[in-house]
Amino acid sequence: MKKLLSFILGFTLVLTGCGTGDSGGVEEPATSPVQSKLDEKIQEGYIESLNKGLVIPEVSNSYYKTEDTANPISPNIFCADPTAVEYNGRLYVYGTNDHQQYDAVGDEGKNTYGHIKSFVILSTDDMVNWTYHGIIDTEAIAPWILSSWAPSIVSRVEDDGLTHFYLYFSNSGCGVGVLTATDPCGPWSDPLGRPLISSETEGLTDCPNRFDPGVCIDENGTGWLSFGGGVARGGTDYMPGVARIVQLGEDMTSFASDFVEIKAPYFFEASELNYINGTYIYTYNTSWEPRLTWEIEDVSKPTACSMAYMTTKTPLVTDSWQYRGDYFYNPGESGLDYSNNHSHFHKYGGKYYMFHHNMLRQANMKTTTGGFRSLGVVELQLDESTLEITKTMSTRQGVQQIKNVDAKALNEGETLFTSAGISYDVEDCLVKAAKTVEKGAWLYVKGVDFGESSEVFTAIVKGSGRAEVYLDAMGTPLTAAIEFENGEYKGVYSKLSQPVSGVHDVYIMFNDTDICLDSWQFL
Repeated sequence: MKKLLSFILGFTLVLTGCGTGDSGGVEEPATSPVQSKLDEKIQEGYIESLNKGLVIPEVSNSYYKTEDTANPISPNIFCADPTAVEYNGRLYVYGTNDHQQYDAVGDEGKNTYGHIKSFVILSTDDMVNWTYHGIIDTEAIAPWILSSWAPSIVSRVEDDGLTHFYLYFSNSGCGVGVLTATDPCGPWSDPLGRPLISSETEGLTDCPNRFDPGVCIDENGTGWLSFGGGVARGGTDYMPGVARIVQLGEDMTSFASDFVEIKAPYFFEASELNYINGTYIYTYNTSWEPRLTWEIEDVSKPTACSMAYMTTKTPLVTDSWQYRGDYFYNPGESGLDYSNNHSHFHKYGGKYYMFHHNMLRQANMKTTTGGFRSLGVVELQLDESTLEITKTMSTRQGVQQIKNVDAKALNEGETLFTSAGISYDVEDCLVKAAKTVEKGAWLYVKGVDFGESSEVFTAIVKGSGRAEVYLDAMGTPLTAAIEFENGEYKGVYSKLSQPVSGVHDVYIMFNDTDICLDSWQFL
């Protein structure tokens, strides 16, 4: 925030010193490694920056995530009910597409979830810079759905040698569907052509809301599915009697056991499963009801609408499930707005992380109070030997970066920490590039490693205008700029004002709307 404010106060319109092709110093010999890499880019069709003398007349203030807080994960997308899976070293996070509801009803509308029929896909490999991949269009894939909420995903290498992804989801509040793919971004398919669980499912009784699935795969490759909601006949506030678990068949789309109750005290919704060291961990969202009854010794009552957990080694034996306590408070308990609570914890890079949702992006916008949620993440302290989880809560600060971005790799334009005036160029539901929707739009990538020396900035862009690069804060001396008139995506390059080394934060700013940034790279 301080970086942005200082830049806005001191911003000058005379920033035309880069992007002209001038090296700004002693020209490198043609045989240098940088020149060799640049020659390769030129052979690929990259062109030198134009020199039209364009300026950026203003700086966008449309940012809903500050530069010093890692939450919410996405500054641009409302999203909730997270789940996660790792693939090829990246962590992919999926969630309910609250933004679809927001687009349908606007600032004055409410999040009734009725318009939500898709899922958001995000990924990271450093936990702070996130790539928005686009959506899974559930309605197009499975047109029988009412709505689609609360996904839960697992993956498994199958006999064909491919990694198969199984994404289970709530069909509104009345059932569970499943989608499959062999890539975390799809294409996705509906293997059953109908719900996996519905009011017609045989052997499933006294579970009025058969939704909010949670899935895990154990060390034997066996899948397990939990779900539930409402209150069973004879159920109480203390023991609603509706949490269920079932063993999945080998195909992950059928059942290999009866449906078994998990006796979860003050159960509300948001079932989820994990499997750690031979133990099944069931997590759920507790209700808002007063804690008037408590029958478990040596474990405190859960706080209102918190996340609690239970463990067992024999999931189909109801009485084997042990209540272990609540471990994640409602976001309202940490000074954020109160909301429902739905989370997933996941181990990545040797640490456990708690993915959850809150109202932080909505609060930052200050234009709506409709209940539109955004994803957040905090570290979770979990002892794998005892399965004791230290209580934690949602924060604005979020988590620390676990690796630097490689400046010399080809980096996607839609990968960012935060931004202003940025949307996306989308094709077939998946994102192709970051796209400016305001003059002075900008994006910020945290912790970029330039190595011993970088001398050239390259980018694949579409549109007409100027892009400027600043390091560590906007308003610092201009590092690079490119100007272009591209009717389609094309590479553009410009030498830096001076060589850059070490680790820096990178700001890329644009002068006009409808500029698309596909990727960027330093040489």
